[in-house]
Amino acid sequence: MLINLICHLSTVICNFQTILMKKNLELLAPAGNYEKLKAAFYFGADACYVAGHEFSLRKHADNFSFDELGEAVKFAHSLNKKIYVALNIFAHNSDFEQLKDYVKHLAKIKVDAVIVSDIGVFDFVRSYAPSLDIHISTQSNVTNYHSANFYASLGAKRIILSRELSLEEIKEIRQNLKHDVELEAFVHGAMCIAYSGRCLLSNFMANRPANKGDCAMSCRWEYSLVEATRRNDGYDISEDNRGTYILNSKDLNTLHLIDELIKAGISSFKIEGRMKTVYYVANIVNAYRRAIDGQDITTLQEELFKSSHRKYTTGFYLQSQDTKNTENFFSNIQTSTHAFVAQVIETKKDGVLIEQRNAFKIGDTLEVLSPNKTFNKKIIVTELFDEKNNSVEHAKLVQQKLFLKTDLLLSAGDILRKKTI
Repeated sequence: MLINLICHLSTVICNFQTILMKKNLELLAPAGNYEKLKAAFYFGADACYVAGHEFSLRKHADNFSFDELGEAVKFAHSLNKKIYVALNIFAHNSDFEQLKDYVKHLAKIKVDAVIVSDIGVFDFVRSYAPSLDIHISTQSNVTNYHSANFYASLGAKRIILSRELSLEEIKEIRQNLKHDVELEAFVHGAMCIAYSGRCLLSNFMANRPANKGDCAMSCRWEYSLVEATRRNDGYDISEDNRGTYILNSKDLNTLHLIDELIKAGISSFKIEGRMKTVYYVANIVNAYRRAIDGQDITTLQEELFKSSHRKYTTGFYLQSQDTKNTENFFSNIQTSTHAFVAQVIETKKDGVLIEQRNAFKIGDTLEVLSPNKTFNKKIIVTELFDEKNNSVEHAKLVQQKLFLKTDLLLSAGDILRKKTI
């Protein structure tokens, strides 16, 4: 009897500790432009990571100008949320002259932190913008507590851990980290096939250096493997008639591991995807926000299939170095079960003003993506009008403003989607 009571109390205490840790947990979203930034915050992100036009590893994202970075910080701070700016290239000598004015500007507009890979950039930021907090990028490949303590001793505020760690290894790092430093980890999105993203394949194959932000994603290409003197004798691996995807990784999905990640010591949950669509950002942030806040994981897992994704994996969290669990040998194609068809701009009497994104028509059933109570509610399209009050049967003009009649109390920023599969 006493043993059962002790076990029960232990479980209660453990659950209470998890609840307290969830309150301090940060949901960190990608924002490749201002539209995605606003969507991320609307759907529940606590912070966003962004970049300017230089010095980050997503050169082909829209990114932010000097002025836009200032506006983004003001907007985030008005919501009591945070902005982190990526400075995560491996810098060459020629990068530093321009970098000086840039980091001074980031300090002036009061960004909440910069994300750094290069130890030279780290030292440069401390010299020219000492007020900036520094987060150590996953590119720095921190896989042990000795490295973590080293960066912490230099003044790092947070360490973004390598993706190649198990939950047990993360727990060991947290327990042996002597400094008051936060740990961040990727919880969802595309994974790089190279160790901590440190890859030269794109550079060799397409003359586009990944570590300067110009990755061509050569690992996603279709390959066949043959021995040089046996051109007609292919290596026996799984493949389709176009080749194989031996370097292609699955996408990370840890929605059901939230409590385990928290217990391991992670305080910031990072979603990958600065190059992804605004719908992707909204949908994934919404699912993780709701899961963190205690909603049913089973239902929310279905949400993760409604925006573009490859086959999912838990990465290395449950079994360190299990590459068979992370590689996608059969296809590099992303799929989704739903399409983003419109975004709510303004609520009006008897309906909403929307902006069209993909085709839909009278008679279609639309589903609501919202951080509010209308989440996953259905709308059957019965009446649709353009801005001149002309009836519209088939909405097929991208970004056309339309009035949609509905009894649902929608809000500006809500998204309407349609099932496609």
